[in-house]
Amino acid sequence: MNLLNKIQHRYTLLASLLLLHGTSCKKLVEVNPPITSINSENVWSSDATAISVLTGIYTDISRWGILSIGRITSLSVFPGLSADEFTLFEGSPNQAYNAYFKNSLSTSTGGYEYWSNIYPLIFKCNTAIEGLSSSTSLSPAIRQQLLGEAKFLRAFFYFYLLNLYGDAPLALTSDYTENSTLSRVPKSQLYQQITLDLTDAQNLLADGYISGDGISTTEERVRPNKWAATALLARVFLYTGEYAKAELQATDLINNTSQYGLESLDNVFLKNSKEAIWQLQPVNTGRNTEEGWAFILPSTGPNNSRPLYLSTSLLQNFEVDDQRLASWVNSITVNGNIFHYPYKYKSAVLNDPVTEYSTVLRLAEQYLIRSEARAQLDKIPDSVEDLNLIRTRAGLLGTTANTKETILKEILHEKQVELFSEWGHRWLDLKRTSMIDEIMSTETALKGGVWNTNWQRYPIPPTDIATNPNMVQNEGY
Repeated sequence: MNLLNKIQHRYTLLASLLLLHGTSCKKLVEVNPPITSINSENVWSSDATAISVLTGIYTDISRWGILSIGRITSLSVFPGLSADEFTLFEGSPNQAYNAYFKNSLSTSTGGYEYWSNIYPLIFKCNTAIEGLSSSTSLSPAIRQQLLGEAKFLRAFFYFYLLNLYGDAPLALTSDYTENSTLSRVPKSQLYQQITLDLTDAQNLLADGYISGDGISTTEERVRPNKWAATALLARVFLYTGEYAKAELQATDLINNTSQYGLESLDNVFLKNSKEAIWQLQPVNTGRNTEEGWAFILPSTGPNNSRPLYLSTSLLQNFEVDDQRLASWVNSITVNGNIFHYPYKYKSAVLNDPVTEYSTVLRLAEQYLIRSEARAQLDKIPDSVEDLNLIRTRAGLLGTTANTKETILKEILHEKQVELFSEWGHRWLDLKRTSMIDEIMSTETALKGGVWNTNWQRYPIPPTDIATNPNMVQNEGY
């Protein structure tokens, strides 16, 4: 039985499972316990149970530590290991960690974990979209909001799936027989569906942020709104080379100054920061963010439970006066060795007051998206203006770049030092700008590996290849 087949069988009674997840996070749900007998027929008949289904997806995203390979939040770690952001603790015995780090992934060492974990999330979204679309008993406003959230989430999951693996099966239903033999479709087709889902989400989602009751507004930025869909759509258009559309989407968001604005460096990653477009609320008792727990090193240095620190390559790319190096990077010295680590999230103390939320989408990226789109459209002064806003916030002088080529190079650099350790940005940027072979041929050698251009796509799970006659493996595996 292949992965898609097993997933569909596993989620035949999906509503019950999702509801168990959803009711575990009271702050997100804010509803009374639902009826005790839940099935796929009646879960969509009550506002409370329908809300719990979507809440269950957020809880499922948030509850895993970011060092759990393949879990969606671990995108802030393992693509960074594959790229030039992190160094792995030399004594780490974890074979998969080493394979990501040395670009030696295989069907036996790993790389297929994201495929195996993202598809279950996609199927949850498919089930929700089908249930919400056919329901006639939900409050119209709640049904609309939840349908928008489900479409946004499906687009978000597919975005990362295709950018890690390339062509992939496009599963849009919960039909068992249809999903069991799907073949991979081109990335262009996946992007078309992502664009459609995000456009629908823009039209369905509220302009402001909705609380767990599905109706009232809140300062919490943990349920996606129209602007989260806009932010991801701007990124999608940049990735697909539709630069005028990317500029338009980013501009719409940037102009919404009543909701969004650049924060000081120390405030960017606080809960409900004005720079945040979408955040994940902590759900693990006694913790702030999982980033803080994974990245902040103990006084004894990196170890098997916290095995990462920032690479020399990244550190050398910070300019001398860059205040991000002072605010977002910290270090410890052990036996004369200095280990630098990400310090965007500053709490790793059990039972600290919750002051930080994991930030998935934020405004600074939108300025960099618009700057790059404008450079590609030969709007050089406008591109420079956007770029300099981010540089100025970091305490730097304006860029001296003044041609398309030099500005695009500067934007790639700026994204490296602005978005490091966040959601795999560096790995994806190297791939889409065709810089990956140039950078990684050197970096992989420094890690003790040998670079092959095939390694920029992770391998498909071998079980899928063995059991689905329509599935083909990525080249080189």
